[in-house]
Amino acid sequence: MKIGLFDHVEHGNRPLATLFDERLAFAKAADDAGIYCLHVAEHHATPLNMVPVPGVYLGALARATTRMRLGPLVYLLPLYSPLRLIEEICILDHLSHGRMEVGIGRGVSPFELKYHKIDHEESRAIFIDAFDCISAGLTTDALNYSGKYYQFEDVPIALRPLQKPHPAFWYGSSNTTGAAWAGEHGMHFLSLGPTPFAKANIDAFRDALAKRGGPAQPKDEFPGGTAIGVLRHIFVAETDTEAKRFGKPAMELHLAHLNWLRDRHGVTGLASRLNVPRGATFEDCLADGSAIAGTPQRVREEIERQVDELGVNYLLSYLFLGAMTLEEALRSLALFSREVMPRLAQL
Repeated sequence: MKIGLFDHVEHGNRPLATLFDERLAFAKAADDAGIYCLHVAEHHATPLNMVPVPGVYLGALARATTRMRLGPLVYLLPLYSPLRLIEEICILDHLSHGRMEVGIGRGVSPFELKYHKIDHEESRAIFIDAFDCISAGLTTDALNYSGKYYQFEDVPIALRPLQKPHPAFWYGSSNTTGAAWAGEHGMHFLSLGPTPFAKANIDAFRDALAKRGGPAQPKDEFPGGTAIGVLRHIFVAETDTEAKRFGKPAMELHLAHLNWLRDRHGVTGLASRLNVPRGATFEDCLADGSAIAGTPQRVREEIERQVDELGVNYLLSYLFLGAMTLEEALRSLALFSREVMPRLAQL
């Protein structure tokens, strides 16, 4: 069982320069604690995400850490020139000395896509075309590609990734259609949300992967060669009361940020692909399994229960969110790494 770290780098009610400095300090602590990989989100025009250009942030992380792997979860492919993204991936792979992991997706928010003049209904087709183009460009000296949305003819590829043939692709999905697509392409996979919801996506991925015959780029550190994981918001403290003290306001501000664009657009129900069921409160999230809080023993037991139910080999921990202070996040990480992670490593 490997442990990863996820972050939106959401607005934390303090100056951005301070926020960034704190996140880099936290990343260094996570690196020292033995976290496998730090995955950062990409969102636009929302306080949910203060690093909407993840490559810039990942470049800083590459030099603030030495062992932990790094990558976007996910690059929103419809918003990029494939040629420019090929070059960025190569730069980051070298800056990190071969620690880059490439998460890809189409974009969960129709609002964000619309701001960038991308038709949500067309975004899956654009995404697939972009993925095919990027995959080709990472493994050639001259890109020749002809698709519906992207065409390149004899473009020299002067930058090549450090990892061969290229960094592994990851896919994060909140629906069974995307999960099955990821399995068909042999990617590494992550889901989220309440435990039954996550299980449906994980099962769809696993079935498609089995039909394919295995991962495209196996990783020996994961049983079966494929990372199959779930995202969980985790708050660890010496007592349940203390975990709730900082976990409840952090989780509920995070939930408000998740709904910020929907609220701004007056959408009160689920909209299009914004289809992840989620509670309205900290207590709701504890009840559905998407958040885990309490003493190290309580946290460990709940993770072990979910791992058994979901059959995952990768836990994507979300430890620093909302307006948590750096001190609160570091204390939670210290307890998690010292008293929870060693047991999980045996699963």
